[in-house]
Amino acid sequence: MPDPAPAGDEGDDAHAGDGAADGDDDFEGPRRRARREREERRAAQARAVAIENARREAKRRAVGKSPEQPKRPARGLIRGLKALLWSALISVLAVGTGLLLYFTPIMAARSIVITGLVVVTQEEVEQAAAVAPDTPLLQIDTDAVAERVATIRRVASARVQREYPSTLRITVTERVPVAVKDYPDGPHLFDRDGVDFATDAPPPGLPYLDADAPGPNDAPTRAALEVLLALRPEVAGQVSRIAAPSVASITLKLWDGRDVIWGTTDRTEEKALKLGALLTQPGRTYDVSSPDLPTVK
Repeated sequence: MPDPAPAGDEGDDAHAGDGAADGDDDFEGPRRRARREREERRAAQARAVAIENARREAKRRAVGKSPEQPKRPARGLIRGLKALLWSALISVLAVGTGLLLYFTPIMAARSIVITGLVVVTQEEVEQAAAVAPDTPLLQIDTDAVAERVATIRRVASARVQREYPSTLRITVTERVPVAVKDYPDGPHLFDRDGVDFATDAPPPGLPYLDADAPGPNDAPTRAALEVLLALRPEVAGQVSRIAAPSVASITLKLWDGRDVIWGTTDRTEEKALKLGALLTQPGRTYDVSSPDLPTVK
């Protein structure tokens, strides 16, 4: 029969077993440590979020706002929508009003007022304008009407305006004669631009133009008219004839028979001033072709 183990040995074995178990419980590897740290961080973050939400909830309650209260629409958004609606409404009204005025005789040309007439008659202008009575003003092409009126020979320019509610105004600028030239069919009147605009008796004192082919595109004609327009009024009234065989040989004949040698159109303004002073001296021929040395013979 075997001997029983000594009590002291049994106690020692039991103690050794407990120590091994405790050692297994205390051991923690790298993976377990990392997992534990992640869980601790998540828990700390969750606590922080909960604390912040609780703080915000307390603040909302302190100012009297319910956490479930919905946000009101922004005041600026409401104003923008109202402005958009008003703009759309105004646009619709404007378009509707324009269509109403364009297609109906509410604002029609019931009267035509013509101003600026001296020689041209009102009937000539109305016939050239060709505006049908009671035509809505918005349907009238004012530029086209002005161009038609300007085709009248005596008309230099025309301006057409709508005057609401029912008037069409035509302002006419007539051509003014500055020279006359004799032709087989009678005297032709020329304006400052060299336009032959009428065949009629010239006004008293109008100078005659001696040019081979007078017209707005003729250089000698333009030179002669430039000289006439540069003369001082008291001198221009004394000119009976101006000859321009070329742009470099312009001469004037005065009503009392005196002659003026003008030459070219260079320094025209200076020559006009010198001639005004020179004509106060007795003589028959006045030469201002060289304004630095004007002479009297």
